[in-house]
Amino acid sequence: MRSRLLGRFGERERFMLALILPAVVILITFQIVPILIGANASFRNYSLFNPQKTFVGFANYRRILTDPLFFGTVLPNTFVFMIASVSGGLLAGLTLAMMLNRRFRGERLVRTAILLPLMVAPVVAAIMITWMFNDQFGIANVFMQALGFEPVPWMISRWTAMTVVIMTDVWLWTPWFTILILAALQSLPPEPHEAARIDGANAWQVFRNITLPLLRPVLMVCIVIRTIDAFRVFDIVWTITKGGPARSTEVFSIYAYKEAFLYLNFDMGSAASLIGAVIIMVVGGVLYKALSYMVEVSR
Repeated sequence: MRSRLLGRFGERERFMLALILPAVVILITFQIVPILIGANASFRNYSLFNPQKTFVGFANYRRILTDPLFFGTVLPNTFVFMIASVSGGLLAGLTLAMMLNRRFRGERLVRTAILLPLMVAPVVAAIMITWMFNDQFGIANVFMQALGFEPVPWMISRWTAMTVVIMTDVWLWTPWFTILILAALQSLPPEPHEAARIDGANAWQVFRNITLPLLRPVLMVCIVIRTIDAFRVFDIVWTITKGGPARSTEVFSIYAYKEAFLYLNFDMGSAASLIGAVIIMVVGGVLYKALSYMVEVSR
């Protein structure tokens, strides 16, 4: 049977199958199988204190979807973080890319300095930011007092803590946006820009009517990829706030982690993870369709 099956493929096809087989095995072992195990756990009473693992159907999903913390705090925090982080990083990256898309002295030095956040591990950056915004001896409050303002207890309030987390994420991801947008800018054809300048268009008109429409395919890819990544953020939120104060800055991944590994409710954690997967698939699909439509219209 095996030889008959292989006989249907030529030498080139068998070689291609041999190349992709290790990747397929790794994908199935470390991605597909854990997802299936988690899906199975989400339909059972699967906790460390109950080894029976009795089947409960959609009870875990109902518990999460009726949890006031989930709808009142976790989902709003997740979407606020996602929208603010992606928008802030995109605007900052686009601005820096436009500024760097020209020749000037020290060009390479400036580009290297902008790329420095990419060389810092997110957890290390989050620890650094935590010290900077410490209520008692953080450098942020030192500057505020020097300017005549009262010190701010950054990590005590929900929205000030979320602001610190969002600023950290924007700082970390701005170089990524800058690199991709700058590469796209340098690959644009010069003729439309030259024609617009000959017709008397100013810099803003050239950017709005020529540069931005030509950049839309690249911006679409950046926004979709970054949105999916921002939805599942964990490391910097956990390092800076751990979801506090009083679980007021929890995002989706923190909620699922606490349910599974702090409260040892593996069923709830698995159900939360699958709900999150469905949400981000819907958001990503809608966002991709909307941005694809914008790109088609711009053409």
